[in-house]
Amino acid sequence: MASRADRLGHGLARVLGIKLHYRNPQGLDPITRGESVYSVSSADSFVEREPTSWEWVQEHTPTGRDIALWAYHKFPFVHWIGRYNAQWLYGDLIAGITVGAVVVPQSMAYAKLAQLDPEFGLYSSFMGVLIYWFFATSKDITIGVRRPPAGGSACADHIQPVAVLSTVTGNVVEKVLKNHKEFEANEVASSLAVICGAVVFFIGIIRLGRVVDFISLAAISAFMTGSAINIAVAQVPALMGIGGFSNREATYKVVINILKHLGRSKRDAAMGLTALLMLYLIRFACTYGGRKYPQRSKLFFFLSTLRTAFVILLYTMISWLVNRHHRPKKENLFKILGKVPRGGQSGSGFSGFKHAGAPKVTRNMIKTFADDIPSTVIVLLIEHIAIAKSFGRVNNYTIDPSQELIAMGVTNLLGPFLGAYPATGSFSRTAIKSKAGVRTPFAGVITAIVVLLAIYALPAVFFYIPNSSLSAVIIHAVGDLITPPNTVYQFWRISPLEVVIFFAGVFVTIFSSIENGIYVTIAVSAGLLLFRLLFARGRFVGKVKVHSVLGDHVINDEGKPSGVGRSGGIGQGSPDDGARNVFLPLEHDGGSNPLVEPQSPYPGIFIYRFSEGFNYPNANYYLDHMVATIFKQTSRTNPNTYPRLGDRPWNDPGPRRGHPVDDHVHRPHLKAVILDFSSVNNVDITSVQILIDVRNQLDRYAAPDKVDWHLACISNRWTKRALASAGFGYPTPRGDGTIFERWKPVFSVAEIGGHDSAAAAAQYRENERELKRQRTQDAERGSVSKHPTQGGDTIAKDDASSSEGSDLAQKIVTSKAYTGAPTAKVAVVQSLDRPFFHIDLTSALQSAINNAEREVKGETPVAKEMEGDPAVVKEL
Repeated sequence: MASRADRLGHGLARVLGIKLHYRNPQGLDPITRGESVYSVSSADSFVEREPTSWEWVQEHTPTGRDIALWAYHKFPFVHWIGRYNAQWLYGDLIAGITVGAVVVPQSMAYAKLAQLDPEFGLYSSFMGVLIYWFFATSKDITIGVRRPPAGGSACADHIQPVAVLSTVTGNVVEKVLKNHKEFEANEVASSLAVICGAVVFFIGIIRLGRVVDFISLAAISAFMTGSAINIAVAQVPALMGIGGFSNREATYKVVINILKHLGRSKRDAAMGLTALLMLYLIRFACTYGGRKYPQRSKLFFFLSTLRTAFVILLYTMISWLVNRHHRPKKENLFKILGKVPRGGQSGSGFSGFKHAGAPKVTRNMIKTFADDIPSTVIVLLIEHIAIAKSFGRVNNYTIDPSQELIAMGVTNLLGPFLGAYPATGSFSRTAIKSKAGVRTPFAGVITAIVVLLAIYALPAVFFYIPNSSLSAVIIHAVGDLITPPNTVYQFWRISPLEVVIFFAGVFVTIFSSIENGIYVTIAVSAGLLLFRLLFARGRFVGKVKVHSVLGDHVINDEGKPSGVGRSGGIGQGSPDDGARNVFLPLEHDGGSNPLVEPQSPYPGIFIYRFSEGFNYPNANYYLDHMVATIFKQTSRTNPNTYPRLGDRPWNDPGPRRGHPVDDHVHRPHLKAVILDFSSVNNVDITSVQILIDVRNQLDRYAAPDKVDWHLACISNRWTKRALASAGFGYPTPRGDGTIFERWKPVFSVAEIGGHDSAAAAAQYRENERELKRQRTQDAERGSVSKHPTQGGDTIAKDDASSSEGSDLAQKIVTSKAYTGAPTAKVAVVQSLDRPFFHIDLTSALQSAINNAEREVKGETPVAKEMEGDPAVVKEL
């Protein structure tokens, strides 16, 4: 008995005019239990239960336990902190101190790229490493103002240059200050960090971290290369001590200005060029030493890692020696860094962080850089997730992209309270930390302590750092990030179209800006993805019988050689021994041997394989190609469809006057279409409606016969439900062959108006023409055909159902597949209530051929689906 909710729902459906049984292809009551189909002692029945909307809601609605686990996983450190031990602490100390020695000089250099004083780089690095470890799922990531790899480019193809975020921030600061003098540079940078941090945190908290996967490697590499060139060129004026022009214009303009003013180089060039040369020499020597003496490779690694700190300290000492008697900054022999705030200076309390305080985030300020937020967020997203995933795979652990975005978001939300500007994962420090043997994210705390000591103890040393030497450090770092020609060639070998994206991104970055380079590469990559989806082309496939061979032995069905010596070779014994069927494209465009000719499945039967899903963007393109090919290779079942020239449609006018009509009688008639859904996960309303339209089109083409539709390899329950709701999965009702009955649409503009619609009128005309032709033929044979029309109202049926399928259940019961005396119990693999859904192409083809042969013999082809189909039962 129906429940009260069911009765209420049915009553509401009647009031709203909703037809709960809009389609019932077989005219059967719904099958809900296997016993209503058949029940024998040798087999277990199986009828697949359709998924329901309420079931989907239950699956995606979190329980109280799910919410508790969600909150627990937001703080990953609690999973391992209770097991922390001395061995882990030793590894974290080594890695943390090593990274700290690199962080201090690098962070000050990159603060200058952001148009900020050097101390802001230290603040950002301190807050980044201090906060991140609470939320991290990666032990290797180091947060801070980003620095690129200083040695080698092993993973450069997977990340972006470190200086990019600082450069983007500097561009934003410069643009805002140019038009709004009332703001301070650090206020703009802090506000940008808060807004971008909030956006990134939101993306992470709603678990959309995998949105980064939409950005292709070609786009990342282009951005990396263009940015490296942009940043390196922008540092040349400071390296050479020349000025008088802006180094933040387009890269090509900066190059032109450098060449114009190169003759005005100062002493700064000596400090910068020699520092750059020394950095490369130390790296080369350490790399050579590590190869020459592998047993000391660890020592050479640490020496190479510390080369930046060594060079900065060396040139700081030289600067102090030559400038100590020129204390006023204007009298120095070359430009130096200048004053950096020291902890314990005059003022109250925590003066080491003299810019600490709530960031000034106002509506007016946000308006000034609102259009730069997307590019800044993209830089934050791309590099952090790319770095984390890369090192997670190398070190055999899995990161959670959404949780990583939460960590980065919190870092940028809280960092500005101590003066930090936008920060994200640093590749070089991450690589150094990984090579140094880091054991847990707690190493970040050790690095934070090193940075804190530098903030309070080393400002006097920082005063004499030469600006040109810092520029040398930046150029040395970004130089390795230019994608080498061999990598570009590998891009070309894999995907030539993406090489175009790569060069487009590089050129736009050089001749316009880094931000525009970001947008161009992402937009073109997305366009390429949509192009491939929109113009996805299916393949007609044919059958090929293959054998697996081990040496000169054919492998049998059990995976063992079927014979000994030459007796097991191909051509010996039964030709079907160990053979199996595979389905290859008929056109050989899949790379198969052209000497192997796939067999056409059967005259009038076509197997069509989707290649890139089956959804609304590509459904028309798929099926237009399929229909056009079917029309070329078959002929109409009824050659007298157009008895007079005036009956032909305008788009098929026939031959010129006086020429014979080519009915292509040598071609087979269309019998069945088999669709391979192995690459399809989901379908939508549009794609299903287009499939219904094509089914009606082919039924009209094959009239008075019907076309069977077999669907194979469907792995998604919701896809099965959608297709079954549209009438697929069942044998096509045959009717009496005199009238055409169109399949009911989901939604079609041509169907608006019901029985008065354009589609109904077209069907009525088609059936009137067919009945007139039948009467003419009957009169010529001396008999009168009796086809009641009742004024024509009942000719254009809007229901593709037939009583012929009403005995499907009885035919399944008496099917020979489940009778006799089996030696073992068997179970049904596929659901019995939708016999035209198949587990693979082999079973679909066997069913289609059997049904076609039975129809030729004049038998009803419905029951054959269940007779002897090897994919239907499985031995238990």
